[in-house]
Amino acid sequence: MFNKNAKLISDLSKPEMVPTRDGYGKGVVEAGEKDERVVVLCADLTESTRSHWFAEKFPERFVQVGVAEQNLALLASGMANYGKIPFISSYATFSPGRNNEQIRTNISINNVPVKIVGAHAGISVGPDGATHQALEDIALMRVQPPMVVVVPCDAVEARKATVAIAFNDKPSYLRIGREKSPVFTTEDTPFEVGRAEVFRDINPDASPTLSVGVPVGANSCAIVGCGMLLYNALLAAEELSKEGIECLVINSHTVKPLDEKTIIEAAKKTGAVVTVEEHQVNGGLGSAVAEVLSRNYPTPQEYIGVQNRFGESGNAEELIKHFGMDVESIKKAVKKVVSRK
Repeated sequence: MFNKNAKLISDLSKPEMVPTRDGYGKGVVEAGEKDERVVVLCADLTESTRSHWFAEKFPERFVQVGVAEQNLALLASGMANYGKIPFISSYATFSPGRNNEQIRTNISINNVPVKIVGAHAGISVGPDGATHQALEDIALMRVQPPMVVVVPCDAVEARKATVAIAFNDKPSYLRIGREKSPVFTTEDTPFEVGRAEVFRDINPDASPTLSVGVPVGANSCAIVGCGMLLYNALLAAEELSKEGIECLVINSHTVKPLDEKTIIEAAKKTGAVVTVEEHQVNGGLGSAVAEVLSRNYPTPQEYIGVQNRFGESGNAEELIKHFGMDVESIKKAVKKVVSRK
């Protein structure tokens, strides 16, 4: 049953399709309107990353660095050190992929509030192929000590996340996609960096904070996801419910800092966990969840994501299926982990 407090769209079968990069583009303009310290730098991908909306409105606060991602990070670090709130945007394969050393040394070690926007992330970039499909970026960013990592599930949440990280005074990584994806949250859907949201519960009487100890039977599972694949997780949960398996679905949009309390309580409530992400299963959300559970409440877990391989060319839908991240693959993972309880 969908959690009424999540305030999702009324009909999940008919979502509007908008890329999450559009949410970033709108959000950074909104942040710029709120505070003149907000500046945007881009590495020759202004329209692709939707930074051109900011450039059109605030040309005096926009810097086109060109194809020089290392310089992109260095310039932003200096600006942040002198009081600006810089957003740097490029494809995620290039930033943080190409300039990871500059991000580490000049942004993270100095703990300056640069906002790194990795666009065109995941295999849903499609025909561009393996070289442009960032599948390691969450892992790169979440191991840097001060870095906040946010992976919004749709364009509405991406706008909220952009505005939120603008004013958190911390180095932050925002992961966005190119492909149009379902918009299933609303302006009223709760969003707070560092707090996961329960989008679907397994018991209509259970509180949004996941009260531990509610009897749910053997056929239950917690699905913890981030990014656009969370929509597939919700569809899979609805179909599994008809087969007698109840799934609690958590939007863990903040991969770091992870909402450990919500995840631990979900594991206690269901006894099984499936993580869902458009990223390598090594080092991403699945690894973060496993680390938390291994320390606090060891639980059977299965992983939906890219299974230790590089991407391929193709359209987004066929790649999601080919790499085992579609609705049917999520259902199989849930059934497998439930059988391990």
